[in-house]
Amino acid sequence: MALNKHSKRLTQDPSQPASQAMLYAVGLTDEDMNKPQIGIASTGYDGNPCNMHLNNLAQEIKKYTNLNDQVGLTFNTIGVSDGISMGTSGMNYSLASRDIIADSMETVVNAQSYDGLVGVVGCDKNMPGAIIAMLRLNRPSIMVYGGTIASGKYKGRKLNIVSAFEALGQKVAGEIDEKEYREIIKAAIPGAGACGGMYTANTMASSIECMGLALPFNSSIPAENPNKLSEAERTAQAMKNLLELDLKPKDIVTKKSIENAIAIVNALGGSTNAVLHYLAIAYAADIEFTLEDFQRVSDRTPLIADLKPSGKYLMEDVHGIGGTPAIMKYLLEQGFLHGDCMTVTGKTLAENLADVKVMEFEDQDVIFPKDKALKSSGNLQILYGNLAEKGAVAKISGNEGLKFEGKAVVYDGEQAANTGISNGEVNRGDVVVIRYVGPKGGPGMPEMLKPTSLIMGAGLGKSVALITDGRFSGGTHGFVVGHITPEAQDGGLIGLVETGDTIAISAVDNSITLQVSEEEIAERKAKWIQPPLKHNKGILFKYARSVASASEGCVTDKY
Repeated sequence: MALNKHSKRLTQDPSQPASQAMLYAVGLTDEDMNKPQIGIASTGYDGNPCNMHLNNLAQEIKKYTNLNDQVGLTFNTIGVSDGISMGTSGMNYSLASRDIIADSMETVVNAQSYDGLVGVVGCDKNMPGAIIAMLRLNRPSIMVYGGTIASGKYKGRKLNIVSAFEALGQKVAGEIDEKEYREIIKAAIPGAGACGGMYTANTMASSIECMGLALPFNSSIPAENPNKLSEAERTAQAMKNLLELDLKPKDIVTKKSIENAIAIVNALGGSTNAVLHYLAIAYAADIEFTLEDFQRVSDRTPLIADLKPSGKYLMEDVHGIGGTPAIMKYLLEQGFLHGDCMTVTGKTLAENLADVKVMEFEDQDVIFPKDKALKSSGNLQILYGNLAEKGAVAKISGNEGLKFEGKAVVYDGEQAANTGISNGEVNRGDVVVIRYVGPKGGPGMPEMLKPTSLIMGAGLGKSVALITDGRFSGGTHGFVVGHITPEAQDGGLIGLVETGDTIAISAVDNSITLQVSEEEIAERKAKWIQPPLKHNKGILFKYARSVASASEGCVTDKY
């Protein structure tokens, strides 16, 4: 087998006896010294159900890698459980972890001169972190998603992670008692795997498969399904083929393949976080892909999946009707995907899907044909206006309506918002404003799942809007607008909103407007003083100093 032309193999260099000695020490043989070395990077750790099974999967991939005339060498990197950190100061570290993961994978693979990379990933930021690293390295690479979690059950209904957050809102509203609240929490998550709806993890997994950097069916096979471990052998064989072809991530990730990814995000009703992550992925791939490109793809792609958070079903149900490839085949046949894009199989997307069973619509209501689409265009909408001069991202499934106008109820930070909502400060018709939670102001642009879940649980989901310079969880639903840029910390207009101001939001003309005179805005701006950063050392300080805006993907290697 030919080694990757782009790797500088230290073990073949007689002037590097120490490196050879080190590798003999870890158990390599003379024969191994001439085999390609594959870094197998796992984000596995015990403290998160999304990740707790990944180290075992990485070891299985290593076994088959070695059986396929390669040397598999596992290493680990970090992860943050969004579900555990949500609503706490720990969530400030979540988005930062994406770039730490990318940096650490890049560091190990370059420092050790590995010929290829397999990223074994689970929770939300693991996947884009791995993909960014693969594009920076540009060596044969494959992403392996650990799979979705099984649904929990309580009183005959399916539960998932968002059920736990919304149960808190129901308890606050007096709809359920403490005992029922505890029972829902205990039953919501039964084992290993990433959160079960079309939240960020499943959004990124399915779209990365559609983009071509994961093997067919990888995104939809559940974590505890027996077929998940069988992917280890397929992965090792695919890596061997990639090395022989010298097929690299930048050969696979193109503007057209990113458009494929965004198309399936919109078709499935995926997470707003996809916007941040694909802006960052495009930047790593040296591809110009802007907010306008997201809107263009969304405009031409129908929402055809009835998946949580705004719908009924989970990723396990997608697996039951043929998996992600069946949906991709339908989208391809209807002209929504580019079939000529290359993938990690060494074949085009169209070639991968040629033998996939055609999607049947008669006996299932998880996925709809385009003539019965839940919405004629995608759920991700890019808004502009005086409140978001450089853009904002809304997730509009159609259930929330297309317009909202109301009086602002302003909170500087998530904790203040959670307290205020719980204390009944928010009423029907209000627009909740949560600010100073952007990339710099947060720092780390934390997700606002807890306040949106409190609103939903209190029965205000269809009568209250929420806007923020922070992010939303993939589990968020309702009339919400996030990623408002410029953020408050940078002097954005969201920092000048006052309680009682009127805010108008429209997904008809994609606008978000503070209805205050220019003269009043100028007076407020003259009085505004930029607050100091919330940290003056450590990772969050470094992050706030280096992070780009949300409209630039929050990358940390641009400025």
